[in-house]
Amino acid sequence: MRVFTTVKDLGNLDAALKEAFEVKKNRFAYKALGENKTLLAVFFNSSLRTRLSTQKAAMNLGMNVIVLDVNQGAWRLETERGVVMDGDKSEHILEAIPVMASYCDIIGVRSFAQFENKQEDYSEKILNQFIRYAGRPVFSMEGATTHPLQAFADLITIAEFKTKERPKVVLTWAPHPRALPQAVPNSFADFMNEANVDFVISHPEGYELDPKFVRGAKIEYDQKKAFIAADFIYAKNWSVFEDADYGQIISKDRSWTVDSAKMALTNDAFFMHCLPVRRNMIVTDDVIESPKSIVIQEAANREISCQVVLKRMLENL
Repeated sequence: MRVFTTVKDLGNLDAALKEAFEVKKNRFAYKALGENKTLLAVFFNSSLRTRLSTQKAAMNLGMNVIVLDVNQGAWRLETERGVVMDGDKSEHILEAIPVMASYCDIIGVRSFAQFENKQEDYSEKILNQFIRYAGRPVFSMEGATTHPLQAFADLITIAEFKTKERPKVVLTWAPHPRALPQAVPNSFADFMNEANVDFVISHPEGYELDPKFVRGAKIEYDQKKAFIAADFIYAKNWSVFEDADYGQIISKDRSWTVDSAKMALTNDAFFMHCLPVRRNMIVTDDVIESPKSIVIQEAANREISCQVVLKRMLENL
């Protein structure tokens, strides 16, 4: 594996899950793989779970880890070619990337959507510049449009907790006070569409996701109807994808908050969220604190999803 940005990069999902469970049983079994190898984790945006889980996964594999917070510990980077650099950006990313690569063996990149230009966001300009110019394996620690490490961890969690071969999994939009990217729901849809699940997406009209991620998933605009007989409820907010209102909030409808009454419609479903979560906007206290809430286990599996990716990259160096 040289690149990890989508579900297709993992290949066979059953094999990936088997590998994940083997890693989870013995996180240090492959420590020799990373000896004298270095991971560079480059953060253009803030992080808690991604930073900690990525560092822990790399250390489990015996790697050295360098973390670079671009906004606090480096020169401001210009990303466009042809720009006269007479402003506040002192270094061009086309020089910075190969310099970074000279100090490491694998690079992780975290760079969010800017909501200034949809075409630019969906081209994954920064992430793809690393892939093109680093000459090193590169994985996404969340890009402008996808968050594959999170979705892989979600898949691992569902596989651990499911009580039937083909569970019903519902991705539901929920209200939020700020405009959020589509990265998490995009990747969740990307993975669920390839998994052995009955996948449903529920959201208000106007919050349709990119068709390339939705693919054949069922869309249900009635949230309560979507919840009926569900085995897993995955709540997440996202902003508008469509061109006219891209990156905007067109609804803060609190009736979409996941509460105990809605969870009662399910097949005693597990509740999932990628965290951090806005309580009593996305989900009520009683639901996220219930025994059926698996958000902590889900977050813990971020270490496992990242370790599988790093293991495969190390095996192909």
